[in-house]
Amino acid sequence: MKQFLSVEDVPGVPRMVDIALDYKANPFKDKGLGTNKTLGMIFLNPSLRTRLSTQVAARNLGMEVVVFNIDKEGWALEMNDGVVMNGSTTEHVKEAAAVMGQYFDMLAIRTFPGLKDKEEDYTEKYINQFIKYAGKPVVSLESATRHPLQSLTDAVTIRETWKEKRKPKVVLTWAPHVKSLPQAVPNSFAEWMNAWDEVDFAITHPEGYELDPTFAGNAPVFYNQEEALKDADYVYVKNWSSYKDYGKIINSDPAWMMSNQQLAITNNAKVMHCLPVRRNVVIADEVLDGPNSIVIQEAGNRVWAAQAVLSELLRNQ
Repeated sequence: MKQFLSVEDVPGVPRMVDIALDYKANPFKDKGLGTNKTLGMIFLNPSLRTRLSTQVAARNLGMEVVVFNIDKEGWALEMNDGVVMNGSTTEHVKEAAAVMGQYFDMLAIRTFPGLKDKEEDYTEKYINQFIKYAGKPVVSLESATRHPLQSLTDAVTIRETWKEKRKPKVVLTWAPHVKSLPQAVPNSFAEWMNAWDEVDFAITHPEGYELDPTFAGNAPVFYNQEEALKDADYVYVKNWSSYKDYGKIINSDPAWMMSNQQLAITNNAKVMHCLPVRRNVVIADEVLDGPNSIVIQEAGNRVWAAQAVLSELLRNQ
């Protein structure tokens, strides 16, 4: 493994899940693997779980960690090549990323889409510029189109909590939100579930919220939430803005919120969400505080997913 940007970078979903769960059972078994190695964590937008869990994971492996909130503490970066820098940007990513490559053995980058220009966001310009100029392995802490650490965590959580021999039915359901949110988490979740033959996967959302087919793949799509949720074993709840009418909120139907009414349709499904979650907008209190919610266990597994990724990258340096 040379970098971690998507499911395509890993040696198989089952293998990564096994590594993560092994670390959960024995967090410090490789505490010397990262000795004398430094991870630079670069944030262009806020983070709670991703930042803290990755720091813990790195330290479990013996790495030093430096966190830099470049959006608040650094110079305004120019991301476009060949421009005349006579505007608000102060430093070009060519120099900034290259300098970071001199300081760190590995870079972890968190970016965010503008949700204005689909082409710019979906070419992943920001994270790709760091990859191009840093010259060191790069871990995505979320990008414009994907959140692979979250998706690996989700696979870990499903494997950990599923005890039957048959494949579980996993449903990704859209939910309303007060803000326009990116497609990164649902894109990535769909990508990982489609690549994992241990689950039966489906997607449900109102018309107009179709994901980029690159990520949705051949997963069945239901516009009727009730139909999709029937017999579901896991329900992954997440809002996203329109991909077709890019970045727009085209439907805010509160009936799509995950409540006990929806839960009753399922096979007593476990309910997942990446967090943070807007209570009583995306998921009702009765579900989040009920026995079917595994969002805290899911969030806890972020450490082991990150540790699996960092360890594989360290072994290949």
